[in-house]
Amino acid sequence: MPESHYRICPLCEACCGLEVKTDGGRVIAIRGADNDVFSHGYLCPKGVSLKDLHEDPDRLRTPLIKRDGRFVPATWDEAFAEIERRLLPLRREHGPEAVALSIGNPAAHKVSLLAYTPRLVRALNTPNVFSASTLDQMPKQLSAGLMFGHWLSIPLPDIERCDYLLILGGNPMVSNGSLWTVPDYRGKAKAMRARGGRIVVVDPRRSETAAAADEHLAIRPGGDALLLAGIAHTLFDEGLVKLGRLAEHVNGLDDARAAVARFAPEATAAGCGIAAETQRRIARELAAAPHAAVYGRIGTCTTRFGTVNSWLVDLINVLTGNLDREGGAMFAKAAAFAANTQGRPGSGKGVTTGRRRSRVSGAPEVFGELPITVMAEEMDTPGPGQVKALITVASNPVLSAPGGPRIARALEGLDFMLSLDIYVNETTRHADVILPGLSPLEDLHFDVAFPQLSHRNHARFSGPVFDAAPGTPQEWQTILRLCALLEGRGLGVDVQRLDDEAIEADVRRFAGDATPAVLAALEPWRGPERLIDLQLRVGPYGDQFGRKPDGLTLAKVKAASTVEDGGIDLGALTPRIPEVLRTPSGRVELAPSSILADLAEVKAQPAPAFSLIGRRDTRSGNSWMHNLPVLAKGPERCTLLVNPGDAERLGLAEYARIRSAVGELVARVERSADMSPGVVSLPHGWGHDLDGVQLGVARERPGVNLNALLDDAERDPLSGNAVLSGVAVEISPA
Repeated sequence: MPESHYRICPLCEACCGLEVKTDGGRVIAIRGADNDVFSHGYLCPKGVSLKDLHEDPDRLRTPLIKRDGRFVPATWDEAFAEIERRLLPLRREHGPEAVALSIGNPAAHKVSLLAYTPRLVRALNTPNVFSASTLDQMPKQLSAGLMFGHWLSIPLPDIERCDYLLILGGNPMVSNGSLWTVPDYRGKAKAMRARGGRIVVVDPRRSETAAAADEHLAIRPGGDALLLAGIAHTLFDEGLVKLGRLAEHVNGLDDARAAVARFAPEATAAGCGIAAETQRRIARELAAAPHAAVYGRIGTCTTRFGTVNSWLVDLINVLTGNLDREGGAMFAKAAAFAANTQGRPGSGKGVTTGRRRSRVSGAPEVFGELPITVMAEEMDTPGPGQVKALITVASNPVLSAPGGPRIARALEGLDFMLSLDIYVNETTRHADVILPGLSPLEDLHFDVAFPQLSHRNHARFSGPVFDAAPGTPQEWQTILRLCALLEGRGLGVDVQRLDDEAIEADVRRFAGDATPAVLAALEPWRGPERLIDLQLRVGPYGDQFGRKPDGLTLAKVKAASTVEDGGIDLGALTPRIPEVLRTPSGRVELAPSSILADLAEVKAQPAPAFSLIGRRDTRSGNSWMHNLPVLAKGPERCTLLVNPGDAERLGLAEYARIRSAVGELVARVERSADMSPGVVSLPHGWGHDLDGVQLGVARERPGVNLNALLDDAERDPLSGNAVLSGVAVEISPA
């Protein structure tokens, strides 16, 4: 008999609520959950693809071990015995730094991975930790940490009460937010404009978001810092600064004023491609709007001055009086796992970077990570401390990181590689052992990170739709078993006991002598559910273990997370300064010294013949989505977008050759009037034609790997983020 199941979509940051209809062991329909308190029935094609993902014949369902160059199925015990036999001696001989860890984007969408991978990091005790964060978002996290005291204290546009929204380098019409969880951006933007609001989009391409806005400004790739500094300069120069209630909560206003003094719009116009009068008009409009917000995303982060750009966005929000104000840029208050709701409110330790540096390039650590663009050199450069083994967790850097071909060669030279992944992809094909995870429909779901970035506060949970195959561990159990192996406990460990020990240590840090009582209150939950219950109960809406009887517990959130109820709405964002701050001063730091020093390096650069930028498509948020038929169908998406005038002038026909300083590709040409002259665009995450890749659908239209054109030595020096936008290239017929 058909049944309906409530499900939170784990495939992008929008986190939409779904209604999954099943009949026996089959999915027969997926639709938006109309009563979901957060997404209200919105659905994009990715949600529907959960059926394809669950049923994908290429998805791994048993461990694989490489024998004589070929993968063969293995039992879980055999796989762990192989890890013990090969990884542990290598680690003993060369030290913990010889083993690196790479964590991919999908890990952020699974509580088992996001909550338990930090335990793997501690067990490895290696300085060589890499993640997808240094491919698209670390500049924003760093600037937020320096200004507000925590890496995830990121101001978010309060779009439902906003009158003026300036978007730079973001395409929420496609992404439904990035570091801004906002399902159905299209509907919210339409409602904003209907009530008289104005949306201005700055992008070298007339993106889907720009096409639906009131104004599109075609910036020169890489010119964001000049434009933003020109706007900030104008606010000071024309007496438009109005801090409002934030005046008593900020440090460094005069230093910020001095830092942007040389960036008059008349001096920055040529470098950013936006006329001086337009820059000044935008500044005046932001200052005059009743409620305004500036939002900068991937296009602003993936440049040489990504951290400077991210800081300038929030500096402008402060200067116009729109930070932490209804209709402006506000802070979410997540129900669980948010460090900026824990501890003493209003001040803290702030953030520290550079506690260690990479062995070869000397790149600084940020947020516990090194830039993923130094991973290959750490593997292929001989000497003390060389990385000789790698563990990947849902990570595909061969396609997602600059220098993909070099990464592939380096992986092939490792002594051992272990992957926790559901596919044999461009990266995991090099592994010696692959441990698969569950289908999302076989796993519980609770968003850890994205409620900290949501446009509205909420609490939701979804359980598994289907049971996993007998004997298949959950990913948190796999990670704990791997931790035990690394800690010398051997193969025959009791995973449940390991989890009991870990949760007791977590509780003891804050409960002290009350630990036994708190642990008893967390019964009968185990694994991630016990962590979620703990975090909900001690969170800002929690029951505080009985002290606030009406507060949240996992049982209450579970009971409300149904197709009929759709979770718990915790209300619109509210002002949080000074409570949200975790800076040592207890104030918003407007002039972090490292950022001001990097701002001094910003200057106009000569325009190359062509600049290369990336782009995103709703149907291909991650490379593995290219293997799902419902997302792969339709027109070819891995094309080179070229302005028609440029294509005519160059004599481009069906294909073009793209050359950069480090590589070249041949890609199919698609003429598009949305592209600015002198700018071309290729999407990330393609190139599925490599030997050994077991992605049958993706290989039918493999596309080309943009990252072969990108220099892994080019990065934002403050955050270590890769430079993916505004890369100089030459275009010719092919």
